[in-house]
Amino acid sequence: MRTAVNWNDYIILDTSDGEKLEKWGDISLVRPDPQIIWKTERKNSVWLNADGYYHRSNQGGGKWEFRKRLPEKWTISYGNLTFNIRPTGFKHTGLFPEQAVNWDFMAEKIKNAGREINVLNLFAYTGGATLACADAGASVCHVDASKGMVQWARDNAESSGLSDRPVRWIVDDCEKFIAREIRRGRKYDAVIMDPPSYGRGPGGEVWKLENCIYDLVKLCSGVLSDNPLFFLINSYTAGLSPSVMGYILGSILSEKFGGSVSFDEIGLPVKSTGMVLPCGSTAIWQK
Repeated sequence: MRTAVNWNDYIILDTSDGEKLEKWGDISLVRPDPQIIWKTERKNSVWLNADGYYHRSNQGGGKWEFRKRLPEKWTISYGNLTFNIRPTGFKHTGLFPEQAVNWDFMAEKIKNAGREINVLNLFAYTGGATLACADAGASVCHVDASKGMVQWARDNAESSGLSDRPVRWIVDDCEKFIAREIRRGRKYDAVIMDPPSYGRGPGGEVWKLENCIYDLVKLCSGVLSDNPLFFLINSYTAGLSPSVMGYILGSILSEKFGGSVSFDEIGLPVKSTGMVLPCGSTAIWQK
């Protein structure tokens, strides 16, 4: 497992019975996690007085209980990057800390490329990968269908001192945007995607990642330059293994561009036990 071990402002203190106890800077939160099926003893006293506790509902969703008045938002940093954190109605905070292991990979590839790199970041959320690539010197096209998430990403760029970097902020459906980029003849040296597990199209059609991922990667291969640097897929879909994503990347890209494919789970260390909590899967094609 590839583990995000370089955080100073974020830590998982403990895990037990479907929940994780985290510190986001100085603020402690308890959030649900379906991977945590063990029921170990909760020895850390912070469990009892965490600043925020997300209660999952049996009917789906849930709600926050705050045990003290929290700021509307606060910041945490990872290296040169600064992120605005705030609890949302869907248990999330606007950042997936395990992705830092992918940010480190991208930044190293870009810095060592010896040339200008143009990156396409799809389903780009609040911009962790966008900021990492921009900070490493790349030009980035950041695409997400949510106007609110794109604005959040722009706020993160401003907090990180990266507002002047060459980033295009696009609010659009990712597949439609890719199709237009192909027609325009625009090319990218790297593609990043973190597509949702499930969704509905504008006509109400059901979109399931397992059924659509191959065609999506095939479509994205049409915007790659003649000498691409990497193509990274991240997924939180339980039914889509990292090896399957790796096979898809290899079958579409390796015959044309050569290179190599790797795939694995990504995770975060847990302070109380020394274990690593699995947090998703990533497959990478690279030259």
